[in-house]
Amino acid sequence: MDDGMNTHTRSGHGERGGGGNGGRAARIDPADRAQLAESPVEIRRVLALFGPHRRALGIVTAIIVATSAISMAQPFLVRAVIDDALPSQDVTLLLWLVGGMLAVAATTSLLGVVQTWMSSDVGQKVMHGLRTQVFAHLQRQSMSFFTRTRGGEVQSRLTHDIAGMQSVVTTTATSIASNVTTAIATAIAMVALSPRLSLLSLVVIPPAVYLTRRVALLRREITARKQRELATLHSQVEEGLSVSGVLLTKTLGAGSAATDRFALTSERLVGLELRSQLAGRWRMATMQIIFAAIPAIIYLAAGFPATSGGMTIGTLVAFTALQGAIFRPLMGILNIGAQWISSMALFSRIFGYLDLVAEVPEPREPVHLDPTTVRGEVAFEQLTFAYEREGRPALDGIDLVVPAGTSLALVGDTGSGKSTLASLVSRLRDPSSGAVRIDGYDLRDLDESTITSMVGVVTQETYLVHASIRDNLLLAKTDATDAELWSALAAAQVADLVASLPTGLDTVVGARGHRFSGGEKQRIAVARTILRDPRILVLDEATSSLDNRTERALQQALDTVSRGRTTITIAHRLSTVEHADQIAVLEAGRVVELGRHEELLALGGRYAALASAAARTEALAGSLARAA
Repeated sequence: MDDGMNTHTRSGHGERGGGGNGGRAARIDPADRAQLAESPVEIRRVLALFGPHRRALGIVTAIIVATSAISMAQPFLVRAVIDDALPSQDVTLLLWLVGGMLAVAATTSLLGVVQTWMSSDVGQKVMHGLRTQVFAHLQRQSMSFFTRTRGGEVQSRLTHDIAGMQSVVTTTATSIASNVTTAIATAIAMVALSPRLSLLSLVVIPPAVYLTRRVALLRREITARKQRELATLHSQVEEGLSVSGVLLTKTLGAGSAATDRFALTSERLVGLELRSQLAGRWRMATMQIIFAAIPAIIYLAAGFPATSGGMTIGTLVAFTALQGAIFRPLMGILNIGAQWISSMALFSRIFGYLDLVAEVPEPREPVHLDPTTVRGEVAFEQLTFAYEREGRPALDGIDLVVPAGTSLALVGDTGSGKSTLASLVSRLRDPSSGAVRIDGYDLRDLDESTITSMVGVVTQETYLVHASIRDNLLLAKTDATDAELWSALAAAQVADLVASLPTGLDTVVGARGHRFSGGEKQRIAVARTILRDPRILVLDEATSSLDNRTERALQQALDTVSRGRTTITIAHRLSTVEHADQIAVLEAGRVVELGRHEELLALGGRYAALASAAARTEALAGSLARAA
């Protein structure tokens, strides 16, 4: 799978299982055909999902058949009421027949409730299992998957597609079974009531079904366009009224243009809605005439001795009711093909994610380490890493050892490979060749929980979930006490800020932490990492969003926290890494210089040039600040 994965988003699942609705007909979506052509689905794999629920599905099928069979008693009871009980004024017989009619209605209604409950229960359980399985599987994917895949596509498959899959059980499968059994039972009852009139039905039913389907297809085409416009409207609301979207439109002065686009989309929706309401009105009028003519033709046939066959009035009334009721299951049967294709397309998209091969796989036999006994030595052995779509390696032949409890600073120009190297320590990616080892153990032999307990990461892109400060901190340590939370906040130089808030730790940070400034968010993220107490710290420009004063305070706190731990720092300002035990200068993915600050300055090479440029930049910034 790549970033070209099918991004077709279902917005009309409600219509896909509606085969039982005689007023609509399903049409095979070309996108569904294309999806299945690209990723065929084995029926055995689909059936395996429902394997644990075979007993429940068997009961549902039995209930559907029983309901169809029991409901067919109704017309015969009606015939007996009209032909026998009423003419003879037999009250006892009438009571029995009416009681039977009520019993049939009550029984079929009760069975319908049980059927809906059981089929929905199976659908929800299968949907829950798939949704959880896909979510867990995607979490095991490497960062490269998420950088090449749109977030909306992932959400669509986890929500829309899996929710649509539920209709395979609760709507599609049950409607197929119900329509087939009802159509068969109705046809048998019609033949039992009057074989001659049943032959007449073979003439009048096909054109009625044809016209019904034509109108439904016309309406479905308009509905599909309406769904696309609704999706556009939804995107405009999401993009225009989110925190980031509002900030963008306000700063660009684009609010008026955004309103105009929204109004245009809304206007198109109005037109489509009107067309949907008026679509096929002449065909509908023709259908109404046919529907009115069908019982008229039956009544006419019943009036001629040659065609009536001595039919009673009760038989005529019962047959007419059956004749009108057979359209719904017939339309449902006609829709089976489209429902099947659309359902399999949903499974294809879901299985497409489940079949993704994890680029950072879990080891088959992981080595279990006690985090409290880990020393924290990090070694890069002949390390090479290349991004999938880049010609040259991002890292090439890195050989470095960071002794336990010491610090390594990575410096270099943008694109030199600093962040890539740091990401390999937390196994966000695996090297193309070579190895990253902690205390001699290859990271590929350790499971994810072991690595995350040993390695703490603070990146330059701070992410806070839309929850309270407390909840954000507890992501690092779920059983942390308030005292531990405040201690971590104090170490990150942010405890005073949190204490000054009206609700303290229970303050909601807002979407992506927008309630706080960049520096405040960064310090909360640092506190979250401190709370985990890892043996190895990776600081990927952790202080990049802070002003000089706050950066110095936080750097002092990080220096205190880093004492006794192995620390790998990507430098934002060279002045923050002057006291590192080792400084590695990267250029085009290679370590071109390695040593302490004084040693590298004395060499007069690449590091000295970077330090000189940094000094000039800081001097210029100081001059501008004094001038202001």
